[in-house]
Amino acid sequence: MSQDPSNSPASPKPRGGSIVAAGLLLLALVLVVTFTSRPAFSSPLALVVVAAIGLAALLLQLRIRKDPTKPVRAPLWLNVVGLLFAVTAVFADYLHLSANLMFVAALGAVGCFGVSGAVVLHALRKKSS
Repeated sequence: MSQDPSNSPASPKPRGGSIVAAGLLLLALVLVVTFTSRPAFSSPLALVVVAAIGLAALLLQLRIRKDPTKPVRAPLWLNVVGLLFAVTAVFADYLHLSANLMFVAALGAVGCFGVSGAVVLHALRKKSS
């Protein structure tokens, strides 16, 4: 009997790149938590940072995936709107915007990043089943 490579069981794929990327994103979250004071976590800007790191983790996972048969794209327009909200929330003081507008911008950024992540996760789940 000949050993045909097409009939041999699939060997596990190396996951070194995704493990390193996950470690770097975890390091980013650790730095945010370590160097942020306790009252700052009640700030909407802290929520924006954590939501942006989470979305970056999800988008990085899509980039690292090696499955070209199942392309999944994040909604670009939603990410751009979320980024605009996040920049507005971060620079609200310099732009002389009211505190209420800063809260609305932060909430909009977190909402856009959350919906974008949910759309990507839904597409990944739908493709795998």
